Order: sequence, then C-alpha cells, then structure tokens
Amino acid sequence: MPELPEVETTLRGIAPHMEHRVIDAIEVRDDRLRQKIPTAVQRVVGHQVESLRRRAKYILIRTANGTLLIHLGMSGSLRVLTSEQEPSRHDHFDIVTGGTTIRYNDPRRFGLLLWHDSSPESHPLLSSLGPEPLGDAFDGDYLYQKSRGRRLAVKNYIMDGRVVVGVGNIYASEALFMAGISPVRAAGRVSLARYRALAAAIRDVLARAIRRGGTTLRDFVDSDGAPGYFAQELLVYGRAGQACFQCGRALQQRVIGQRSSFYCKTCQS
Repeated sequence: MPELPEVETTLRGIAPHMEHRVIDAIEVRDDRLRQKIPTAVQRVVGHQVESLRRRAKYILIRTANGTLLIHLGMSGSLRVLTSEQEPSRHDHFDIVTGGTTIRYNDPRRFGLLLWHDSSPESHPLLSSLGPEPLGDAFDGDYLYQKSRGRRLAVKNYIMDGRVVVGVGNIYASEALFMAGISPVRAAGRVSLARYRALAAAIRDVLARAIRRGGTTLRDFVDSDGAPGYFAQELLVYGRAGQACFQCGRALQQRVIGQRSSFYCKTCQS
C-alpha cells in the first residue's frame, strides 16, 4: 500500500496543478469507497485551494469552505490529466481545476474522500495521531520516553500511528536494520542511544525514499504515472534468503504483528 513517501510524492505531484486554483467540479462516478463519499465534498466547488499538505498518509486540500481529506487506501493513486481521457473501470472521482483533472483510481476501494468543516487536526481520523517523523517534534528522546514499560515488539511500536505517523512496514524494516535493532526486541528494552540511532534512521530512509519517488511494489504510481525507484535501494525488505549487505549471511523473514518483517539475525539484536 502507499506509505508516507508515496503519499508525499503524490502530494508534490498534484500541488502545482491545484494550489491557488478554484475547484470547478468534483465528479463522483462511484462513491463506494471505504466510507461512502459524502455529498458534502461538493461544498468546496467554486472555492480556491488555499493550501495542500500531508498529515500522516492523508492529503489535505484546504479551502475557505472546508477541507477535503484524501487517503489512498491499499491501492489508490491520483493522476494529473491535462487532456480529455475516458475514465477506466476503477476511476472513482475527479477533482477539476481549470484545464486540469486530478483523477483517483482505486481497484480495491479502500481509499477515502471526505470533507471537514473545521481544523483538519480535529477530524476523528487525525486527532489522535503522533508526530510527523520528519518534523521537529520527533527524535530518539521522544521514542525512548514514550516506550518505557512497553512490551510490544519495537517494530510494532514504531508502526503505531499514535506514536509516530507514516512509518509503514517497508520503512520500519529498513530503519531497524540501519539502526542494528532486532524487530522483535521489546520496545521498553531499547536504550536511549539506540532510539536516537533509530530516529535518525527513520528520518534518513523516509527522506531518501521521498527523493527517489517512493517504493514500487504492486500498485503505486506517482501523479504522472511513473513508478517510484526506492525499491532498488532496499537493504532488507523483500530480500529473505539473500545475503545481508553488511555480513553476507542470509536475511530472515518473520511475521510480526501480522506483517512480514525482514531482518538480519547477525547485524540486529
């Protein structure tokens, strides 16, 4: 599914085509997503887009008459179209600004298009989220303090959106390898020094993935339809049985919290 770098890449792709432009129309062809698309989304039509930003994996499109919240779900993508193009089977809605159409495609229908009339941070889907991993409020000291006494696996801990947002399965595996921490170690048994290394690794892997346009696994394409290229730089994710780049031993795969995890038993402890 699209993770934080993919969502950030998508946001950067659509922003030049939407910022400070008037939303001329929202054309909903099929409102049956994870939640039914409310008719209230039409309230932004005729209003100028004041800002676009990302919060966790949500794209927030703010106008004077409320904010649109978009989530890409498991397989969603937004494409920028500058000419007439017939919608395909899984193209569920268009946002039209001037001569540009932002089209949402989602084969699995697990995405969202919602409207909120006040501060986006007050929306139930956003109000309990933790800090952004690339923001000033996130560091190793924060992770350490919040983890005290917690027995769950550290991989599950850093994937909890109430702790920190946007550290999905791929990037959690990569960051833990970079920091030399076993994904099954209890969160409360990781030292301050190691959390500082982990926070730095999370920042590094996410920033590099954004620069490379995300990670293409199954469904992700950016706003121009081009794939992300960070998959070419993955150190452990999806490489079970292959040689570790550091020690040369075979990498392991294990299910942790119902998600496949990839790590090196020698380099991570």
